[in-house]
Amino acid sequence: QVQLVESGGGFVQAGGSLRLSCQASESWFTIYVTNWYRQSPGKQRELVASMTPGRTTDYPESVKGRFTISRDNVKRTMYLQMDNLNPEDTGVYTCNLHLHGNQGTSRDYWGQGTQVTVSS
Repeated sequence: QVQLVESGGGFVQAGGSLRLSCQASESWFTIYVTNWYRQSPGKQRELVASMTPGRTTDYPESVKGRFTISRDNVKRTMYLQMDNLNPEDTGVYTCNLHLHGNQGTSRDYWGQGTQVTVSS
């Protein structure tokens, strides 16, 4: 069984920074796409950062330039550096491992989520 353990959430004032970590037990961590999702009050879950095994990254415009995703394949850990946070960034952040495949072969693993609260 693959387990993802997140840490680094908490309370921060607007303009502050937080760094989230997600440690995975998956031995084939290196071949997975690593993602960070956010569930904000009154909103649907959204993808806020993504990195492919080849280190290609993707961010929505709402966080571009403020969030940075990274990964350490040796430690099997993924990170989300969040800078210049604003109250709209408040939500539960969840890490995800995704293995792309044809129908019936894709794999997804999820962390438990960590709360990030940004005050004005």
